[in-house]
Amino acid sequence: MAAVCLGQTPAQLSSDATVRAAMEAARRNEPRTLDLQTRLCEIPAPPFQEAVRGQEVKRLFQELGLRDVRVDAAGNVIGVRPGKSARPNLVFAAHLDTVFPPGTNVKVTRQGETLKAPGIGDNCRGLAVMLAVIRALDDARVETPGAITFVADVGEEGLGDLRGMKGLFLDSLKGQIDKFISVDGAGLDITHIGVGSNRYKVTFKGPGGHSYGAFGMANPIHAMGRAIAKIDALKVPRQPKTTFNVGRVGGGASINAIPFEAWMEVDLRSADPAALQSLDTRFNAAIQQAVTEENTRWHNRGPVSASAELVGVRPAGRTAQDSPIVQTALAVSRAMQIEEALREGSTDSNVPMNLHIPAITIGGGGTGTAAHSLTETFDATESWRGTGRALLLAIALAR
Repeated sequence: MAAVCLGQTPAQLSSDATVRAAMEAARRNEPRTLDLQTRLCEIPAPPFQEAVRGQEVKRLFQELGLRDVRVDAAGNVIGVRPGKSARPNLVFAAHLDTVFPPGTNVKVTRQGETLKAPGIGDNCRGLAVMLAVIRALDDARVETPGAITFVADVGEEGLGDLRGMKGLFLDSLKGQIDKFISVDGAGLDITHIGVGSNRYKVTFKGPGGHSYGAFGMANPIHAMGRAIAKIDALKVPRQPKTTFNVGRVGGGASINAIPFEAWMEVDLRSADPAALQSLDTRFNAAIQQAVTEENTRWHNRGPVSASAELVGVRPAGRTAQDSPIVQTALAVSRAMQIEEALREGSTDSNVPMNLHIPAITIGGGGTGTAAHSLTETFDATESWRGTGRALLLAIALAR
């Protein structure tokens, strides 16, 4: 093993013979990384059903020689690459899950440099880059001053509610994480602001009845429609960016029956906790106003009710732009002649940011389009730059 010097800047590190060998290995292995990205993508990992893909990553962790490879109570796959010392401990993560339901065709097609399949970028790219970083470190026999704990985590997407990260930071590795980076999707951005979200399932109920014979009775779907219109009319600030979305609706039994139940799922977001709380308050008020209006319209005949269940909370957080971890990431990008691009988003880093643990999320290189859709693509042109940037950043932070 060749040790990495503690005091070097990212630019100096990139000139170190051992680090150069690791970077060259990452570039040389990129075709293998893309093959792995394809293979992982073809293992379905729907929300709450990541275990099969997780078992394959566990096998690869073991094959790559990580120590103490295990699956924690949340379902995260964890493996450790020891350094000269146990601390600092850098956690390097990529999420296992996709947004796509069971039965989705995840067969990857390739035309030239373009790979196409649901989840090919988000987040099979992140998983492949993480594994490529481990391989490159080993190929060049890099010994980092601190340990790197690699994690393939669950529950990043949808109603997973960041359960993998919450389990990692609040249970399985509580108090053992000094720095955190995750690789999520394509591109070369650096996410240092965590957009928080409150997610609700709102259920509207009433007695129901025949559409003709019971006409004049309050209707849960009509009440929900009123609520959706009121949500759509909410005014939100552009800065800090604050958003709302009614993402799914359902209910009713028949076209000729007044429904006894209807439901909708709603996502509220902001990077600013105060703005999110304000939106949350107005959203809940809109629900009750809609119910009141529907019941008043029909003179409280067969009145409807509504209950809003909080089904997900992704905490907001921020890693300051002038913090060492962000400045190191920017210096790594400069050393590789990558344009500096800071952004905000909702990622695995939300949890450590909220806990005031230094954390960022980076893209895995290449170019992605149509994420979270059946037509998702990944353009692998110069994608090795994402692998190399992740590798150099891991070396720079593990000290």
